[in-house]
Amino acid sequence: MEKIRVGVMGVHRGNSMIQYCRIAENAEVVAICDKWEEGLLDMKKKLDDPAITYYTDFEDFIHHDMDAVVLANYANEHAPFAVRAMKEGKHVFSEVLPVETMREAVALVEAVEETGLVYAYGENYCYMPAPSEMRRLYREGKIGEFEYGEGEYVHNCESIWPGITYGEREHWRNNMYATFYCTHSLGPIVHITGLRPVSVIGFEGTKTERGFRVGRRSGQFGIEMVTFENGGIAKSIHGDLYRNSIWYTIYGSKGRMESAREDAEAGDVSRLYVNADDYSGAYADRPVETYEPQRKEASAAFGHGGSDFYSMYNFIEKIRGNAEADVIDVYEALDMFLPGLFAYRSILKGGIPMLIPDLRDRVQRDIWRNDVACTDPKVAGDQLLPCLSSGDPVIPDVVYARQKALWEKELADRKSRG
Repeated sequence: MEKIRVGVMGVHRGNSMIQYCRIAENAEVVAICDKWEEGLLDMKKKLDDPAITYYTDFEDFIHHDMDAVVLANYANEHAPFAVRAMKEGKHVFSEVLPVETMREAVALVEAVEETGLVYAYGENYCYMPAPSEMRRLYREGKIGEFEYGEGEYVHNCESIWPGITYGEREHWRNNMYATFYCTHSLGPIVHITGLRPVSVIGFEGTKTERGFRVGRRSGQFGIEMVTFENGGIAKSIHGDLYRNSIWYTIYGSKGRMESAREDAEAGDVSRLYVNADDYSGAYADRPVETYEPQRKEASAAFGHGGSDFYSMYNFIEKIRGNAEADVIDVYEALDMFLPGLFAYRSILKGGIPMLIPDLRDRVQRDIWRNDVACTDPKVAGDQLLPCLSSGDPVIPDVVYARQKALWEKELADRKSRG
């Protein structure tokens, strides 16, 4: 089998994709890029592979002889690198998130269409055992037409904040808005049903003490109430609440599917419960069916319930011409992300419903082509939005100094352990 030659940008999150290429029969890693030189050198030492070339500059990296690029850099900076890579003839696997602004969304869609290359969005939660099986069963008609769903991605990051923000005041995690990071919770519902979201109402968690004490300026959590093209509705919740939770439920006209709750200690996203009838509306007291999906043996060593394996596997298979490869294309990626972007605009306007553009429509693209409204001052210019709807909070420098000191101690501890 001829292997697809892959370059990976970002050694921290990209480590999982690097390891996939190391064990895969259909791919190999040939180049790695990161501006963090120390991390890059550590990866070089760890891999000890002379066939891999290392870069600190993206412009040098993108000209390496390779077929595809994995973007595992900062979550708000993927789109410009994705467009650049495709214009250089490389297929793109983009880790979360796909874009930061509407202007980037338009540019990304048009780059995919113009080049005809494979773009795959790496929303790995779609490939966890339960959501993946829910998609299969839903597409078979197991629970009928989608009526309501809920997705949760609750992750209390306070203890790991120094290691993911490095004490940088302007790190994207400190600078995002509450509904920005929505695709772990909403993405699986979009992928399961195949439906397009058409409108959204947003909500922002206003208890912010936990965030402020680590330097995050946004609301504590975000909620999107999303209406889909068939009239079905979903609630998506994500952010820093007390206890971690990854959970999905889908109601259809003939039944319900849901993953196990973490606190139930029953397998979490590796177990699925289904209660369904033969006919729409004909509820009967039937035993709940329990599914524990079988997975490829190689996926067991990968994070997020093995989903890191499957997202990469399908990307590579798509490049190799496998029509059955389950990838999230650029349009679906935006269907997962844009509800969060417009949910925040809903919040800023007092909670009114906002229509979600469909960038498959070329006419709609022109409306948004110059829209750069976001919370990143380097990008937004005079369209800058506050990180919190009530206005940007003032967080003292000592907070970031403390986070930086904790990060430096973490690095020193790693080195002392070898």
